[in-house]
Amino acid sequence: MEKKSEINGHAMPSSASTDRMLEQSAQKSPRDKVLAFLKRNLLVILTVSGVLVGVGLGMMVRNMHLTRAQMTYFAFPGEMLLRMLKMIILPLVVCSLISGAASLDTRSLGKLGGIAVSYFLVTTLIASGIGVALAFIIKPGVGAGALNTNNLGLESVTTNKETTDSFLDLARNLFPANLVAAAFRSVPVGTDTDGMNILGLVLFAMVFGVALRKLGDEGEELIRFFNAFNEATMVLVSWIMWYVPFGIMFLVGSKIVEMEDVVLLVTSLGKYIFASILGHIIHGGIVLPLIYFGFTRKNPFSFLSGLITPFTTAFATCSSSATLPSMIKCVEENNGVDKRISRFILPIGATVNMDGAAIFQCIAAVFIAQLNNAELNAGQIFTILVTATASSVGAAGIPAGGIITIAIILEAIGLPTNDLSLMLAVDWIVDRTTTVVNVEGDALGAGILHHINQQEMKKQQQQGKQEDEELAEVRVEAVANVQAEEETSPLVTHQTKEATPEAIESVL
Repeated sequence: MEKKSEINGHAMPSSASTDRMLEQSAQKSPRDKVLAFLKRNLLVILTVSGVLVGVGLGMMVRNMHLTRAQMTYFAFPGEMLLRMLKMIILPLVVCSLISGAASLDTRSLGKLGGIAVSYFLVTTLIASGIGVALAFIIKPGVGAGALNTNNLGLESVTTNKETTDSFLDLARNLFPANLVAAAFRSVPVGTDTDGMNILGLVLFAMVFGVALRKLGDEGEELIRFFNAFNEATMVLVSWIMWYVPFGIMFLVGSKIVEMEDVVLLVTSLGKYIFASILGHIIHGGIVLPLIYFGFTRKNPFSFLSGLITPFTTAFATCSSSATLPSMIKCVEENNGVDKRISRFILPIGATVNMDGAAIFQCIAAVFIAQLNNAELNAGQIFTILVTATASSVGAAGIPAGGIITIAIILEAIGLPTNDLSLMLAVDWIVDRTTTVVNVEGDALGAGILHHINQQEMKKQQQQGKQEDEELAEVRVEAVANVQAEEETSPLVTHQTKEATPEAIESVL
């Protein structure tokens, strides 16, 4: 039996070298162990420290009353981080999906894809249910009827987008007319606007990967090219990761400096903020870990402990897409998830799996209904659940990407969209926990698929062993019969002895 070691809850094959390392680590002094821990988790410690220092720095600089130009200079290192992460998204998504789809055979691709889509839909529907339930329990909009955008000095957000158009746009984005344009444009209501159309690129990359595999030997060279491109991109990601702590410090600090009257916002919209963050804690801290444990029977928190860096990046950047590079790196290196699975599932998850967004969208819809003293019937509540689940698929993985999708829900249940600016005012608070839950759902999905894949491989190996054993038994019996025949039949023995060389050659 081959020994198994575990990396953050995932079984990994053990070897003599890893056994020796374990023995050496047992003999290390406490000082050496502390140094080894610091070295192993240096990036995580630096990233978390970057957030804390950024908060302190932001509070200090906030009292200095910087000019608009000075604020721009202060935010510059954080802006550079976002630009680096966005720069790497396109090659990472396209190459990882093409190489991932090409490395899996069509049957397993279909099975894994089916499980992934089911997982994404079910978790998003549960998230929507939690959001609606909390909104009715906490009632964030009750008693806030006097609150409007004029009280907070906010500009109104207008949208003339119909619900039908939103779902048609989802289909339009799936099939971009121009792949090059899709790298920096999406298609709302039939017209191109700025913003990467990741959904269209994801579908194209998956189908293209399957097509390359179907080509056989002819497609091998192109598959190797995309594999090499993918690995080179991951090297770039590992370099960018060391800039993350410094960039995050200024990213968080600049957001604190830019804040308007926080006290007024929190007192006015405190119940809405509380309901949204509580929903994210329940879904991310209880529901998703329970689903992971139900499938794998492993500790979900040991798995999540290897993902502190991407969670911190998600908290600071408010972008699922920008967190994708660090998520792929950490899921593979810290949790031992198969590259073929992580690079296939995580880009899809970053595009279509928005559990955190579904929670705050549902709470926002009910909040605006309560704000306008509108009683929601069972049909409207069901519409909110379904529309939030469906529209979160098309939500952009960028800061404030979910705000526009709230307009779709409001249009679907016949509520005015002029109160959306209230959501926008506190989106910078809620969006942080939203993004963390979004990327957590993606990571745990990859862990579940990795576990299912391992179980399938074990079954195949066991079946292979059984077949080998059966064949071995058949061979033993056949040899015994031949020997018995040689001993008892003088005719066969006589023929074997007198066989000519030509006869032997023809038999062979």
